[in-house]
Amino acid sequence: MKEKNKVSSGVAGLDEILKGGFLPQKSYLIKGGPGTGKSTLGYHFLDKALKDGAEVLYITLGETRENIIENGSQLGIDLSDAHFLDLSPGEDVYRNSKTYSVFSPVEVEQEPMIQSIVEAVEKYSPSCVFLDSITMLQSLNQDPFQMRNMALSFIQFVCNKGATLLITSEAHDQASDKEATFWVDGIIHLEYSLDWRRVTVSKYRGSDFLHGNHAFKIDERGVTVYPRLRPGNYERNFQSDPISTGINELDELLHGGLERGTVSIISGPTGVGKTNFGIQFAKEAASRGDRSAVYTFEESADVLAKRSESIGVPVKSMIENGNLTITSVEPLSYSPDEFAALVRSDIEENDTKIVIIDSVGGYSLSVREENTLERLHSLTVFLQNMGVTTLLIHETANVTGQFETTGMNASYLADNIIFLRYLELNGELRKAIGVLKKRMSDFERSIREFDITKDGLRVGGKLTKLRGILTGLPENTQ
Repeated sequence: MKEKNKVSSGVAGLDEILKGGFLPQKSYLIKGGPGTGKSTLGYHFLDKALKDGAEVLYITLGETRENIIENGSQLGIDLSDAHFLDLSPGEDVYRNSKTYSVFSPVEVEQEPMIQSIVEAVEKYSPSCVFLDSITMLQSLNQDPFQMRNMALSFIQFVCNKGATLLITSEAHDQASDKEATFWVDGIIHLEYSLDWRRVTVSKYRGSDFLHGNHAFKIDERGVTVYPRLRPGNYERNFQSDPISTGINELDELLHGGLERGTVSIISGPTGVGKTNFGIQFAKEAASRGDRSAVYTFEESADVLAKRSESIGVPVKSMIENGNLTITSVEPLSYSPDEFAALVRSDIEENDTKIVIIDSVGGYSLSVREENTLERLHSLTVFLQNMGVTTLLIHETANVTGQFETTGMNASYLADNIIFLRYLELNGELRKAIGVLKKRMSDFERSIREFDITKDGLRVGGKLTKLRGILTGLPENTQ
């Protein structure tokens, strides 16, 4: 929630990271390489202030006013009512220059430029000022001492006049650029890596902020920031009562069902019925009026819907009644932070009770993060705190043979582990189901036969006359 005494950055996710926005009458440095979105962030800052009825000033040392307004309009941002101080070089500079050095000491003098800034601030009395960029300003003065005095005087003058100041800077290693970090009250780093764009706050005097890297993207709407999920910041009161699966024999295995607010791993080899298990759980939830959300990384939403309809699960009517959504996640289309924001938004806006992630391996490939389990852990803890029952579909490598649960040390994420298993019996490939772990209650230790029919899932009696089921090659004990 935004604090009343803070100035919005114009980007909701960044405001969340900054615990409400910028402190008024303070200075902030936006650092990053070319194309990382520094100027676009300034567009949002001024646009929000204009919408709030404030006077704003854009000081540009690079692009012209016309170009800036045109660039903003392509993002749906209207800066035409902003005051501009255009200090970019005019055509006459290029025409008269023999060295093509735009900011040579002969052609551009420092004092007139600073005087122009002072006059503009006094004339418009802006509450928000955006300087793009201090790197260009530094090129006017190669003397570090004079540059420092000039920059400090400029920052103090603007802030003392009642304005909140944003300054962009190219991410260089020069001493003068590093020294600029000491002049301001806050520093925001923008980075464009091979995987995702990232924003990090490294300094913020006078206020707390969310530490760490946070994902952001730039599209036709401008900058969108996705703060890293902090599960401890969210909590909801709920009763951790068991939820029926809708299949009596399966409920017997689980001693009543899966408790609300728990995380379950549904583990097994390809094609054994893991996703069908999850959809069955969503079907039973819909009969109670609870809403489920399925995020599929393995197949399209249409294919999943058709496959579920073929075994008697009325997916289409569940979707039409608002009891189910199926979201197909394309590989590399979401960063971990963006995907977590997608899930969080659905929970908060639609009161979703069941979340199914199909699958853990697909999630890992899509987010392309070395710390996949850490990110997934944060997401599942958030879901637990919100009273959401989570099913993680996980595919194991072995069809038969050596038994494994997750194959990637993910079992610590789960309160419950349910395994599905192939077994060869009398020349036929059959399926079995069992429970390996259940934190909230006891469970049945037996293994039961499991099948998928046109009428849905079927769980049979206990396979008490077989041994070696987990090897996939059981033996008859009679």
